[in-house]
Amino acid sequence: MSSERLLRKGKKHVVIVGAGAAGMACAATLAEQPDKFKVTVLERMSYAGGQATSIPLDKSKYGTNWMNDGVQGGSVVFKHTFNFFHLYNYQEQDIKLQVSFGKGKDQFWTNVFPTQLVDQHQADIKKFGRVLKLIKYTMPVLGIVPIRVMLKMFFFNKDFGDKMVLPLIALFLGTGNQTPNVCCAVLERLFHDPNMALWNYDPKTLLPNLPQMVTFPNLNNFYADWVSDLRSKGVDIRLSTDVSAVLSRDDKGIVLQTRPFDPSQNDGLGGGAHTGPPAVTETFDEMVLAMLADDAKKLLGQTATRREKFVLGGARFYDDITITHCDHEYFQKHYETHFNADLCGVPKTEEDKRRIAFAKGEIKTNDKNEASGFRPMYYTKTYPEDPQKIEMSFDVTNYQHQFRMDHGLEIPPVKYENHIFQSIFLDKRNRHLWTIDEIDKDKIIESKWWHQLGHRWQHYVKVVPGMMFINGRNHTCFAGAWTLVNMHEMACVSGIAAAYRLGAEYRKFDDFAEDLFKKYLLVSHGVIYKKGKKFQ
Repeated sequence: MSSERLLRKGKKHVVIVGAGAAGMACAATLAEQPDKFKVTVLERMSYAGGQATSIPLDKSKYGTNWMNDGVQGGSVVFKHTFNFFHLYNYQEQDIKLQVSFGKGKDQFWTNVFPTQLVDQHQADIKKFGRVLKLIKYTMPVLGIVPIRVMLKMFFFNKDFGDKMVLPLIALFLGTGNQTPNVCCAVLERLFHDPNMALWNYDPKTLLPNLPQMVTFPNLNNFYADWVSDLRSKGVDIRLSTDVSAVLSRDDKGIVLQTRPFDPSQNDGLGGGAHTGPPAVTETFDEMVLAMLADDAKKLLGQTATRREKFVLGGARFYDDITITHCDHEYFQKHYETHFNADLCGVPKTEEDKRRIAFAKGEIKTNDKNEASGFRPMYYTKTYPEDPQKIEMSFDVTNYQHQFRMDHGLEIPPVKYENHIFQSIFLDKRNRHLWTIDEIDKDKIIESKWWHQLGHRWQHYVKVVPGMMFINGRNHTCFAGAWTLVNMHEMACVSGIAAAYRLGAEYRKFDDFAEDLFKKYLLVSHGVIYKKGKKFQ
């Protein structure tokens, strides 16, 4: 925008397309300076939050009246996410992570007690730590190498890769069946980077015993309150409104076509229908596309530059389906859901003995003050036909805090037959491997398709380093977790960074959070942040 226009209008009219975490964070940051920005948010769905949604439950049967289904929790380092929660009196809740990976003696391992599979791969686990350090110090070279290639390069046992490394990364990063193609830089950052690490590497067990994570509050309610507050501050948030076309982007403004949209006709894969009057044309000064890369590229259409097509086209997405259900028989058939002494490794230390006693429920609490018992929350299984393809699952009752805290208890008072599970079947192109048809249809609560980012190594060669060359050009910024790594926290940071790029201030509230913002701004926008000022 020319300085003459800025002087004439007094403030920029910014349109944000998408009201997920990135779009809402951007709008909230811009709304802090109403003298500089007029903000409009356009969202095709009837709610804000994107994938961060909640669904209602029958409390008399399941023990609570709601659950989060798309985004359930995260790391204790999600400072920006928590800051937004706290502004509206929502609180994340701590939880000690328990996992159950694989089925049977040859497949199963957990971070709760010693297992035979972990014992079998002690040498590989120790070597894995050394390789992580090597990746760290040779980042420009080994950092772009796919995990599958790295595992072969350093002669890791194939079972160690297929049964331990790949399922672990797939579940916690949401990389699914693309995990073998994830670059080693993401793997190393997951264990070592204080801004991204979900846990510390453990040289004996790979995944540490009961690391602390958090579960999120009711996200439907949180985003609804966030929308109400921003509207009270003058932000124009229009839900069920689709941007059907970008007509032009130049110094005269951003010209869009918008239409009312009926998301109730959604087929789960981006369907739906336009309703009401024909499209109307609207003009803005600046635009933030807080949407997935492939959707952004499609929306820009003929206005997309060659550079934008190259960068946005490098992101690959895959269609997964989540089945929320209460079929405990399916779960018990495919996973290790309860403690089984036959699956234990031989205890070698007093700590091993304590962990087994904890898993059996023979002690009241452990040294982390956690109520004892083997109550896995995260699960994976591999398919015999292709061991590098997995199914991911959650025991939501064990995981989400409201199932126990609604009753003031440390353990959910719900019989196992009424536990709620989520089974995630990855990449519809692998439908022939899925066991989805084994789930009792009468016990399905909800089925939902997701369009998920695959963190392939190409993403970190083409997309991530390319963002700084398209952000801020043509009066357009891009925001979303896909710009770096698929985490709710990264979505929030990307939205704040887009607002900062447009001239908003970053309000410091935490040193750790500020450091993450500074790093993201440099990587994704090529902008150096220092003491509230920006230098290009």
